[in-house]
Amino acid sequence: FFSGDRYRVDADGYYWYEGRSDDMIKVSGLWVSPVEIESALLEHKAVAESAVVGVSVEGFTRIKAFVIAKSDAVTGDALASELQEHCKTRLQRFQYPHLIEFVPELPKTVTGKIQRYKLREAAPEKTPA
Repeated sequence: FFSGDRYRVDADGYYWYEGRSDDMIKVSGLWVSPVEIESALLEHKAVAESAVVGVSVEGFTRIKAFVIAKSDAVTGDALASELQEHCKTRLQRFQYPHLIEFVPELPKTVTGKIQRYKLREAAPEKTPA
């Protein structure tokens, strides 16, 4: 039986959920968990919800975050840059989102799971940072 879920074991023997195998993103030869990036984004005061996928930009896989901002947040390039810097302080260098798009909602199934394949179909809207 194979569930398709990925876990890692830390030095203390604890298991950490990394996400679905088919949602993992390979960036510069390294596997990246969207769950880690989404968790880092959710730590920011302006983020209500987020979803992360890999997209192809100029022949390279880049990390794109779709972000629902909290109602009092002012979205735009300044907040996108702030979120990138926020992630850089919490994640490995290769894990931060290169592209950030603010959206009013994320596509979900009737059970509330994010439909990442719909996000992957969306083309990047700007060049990588």
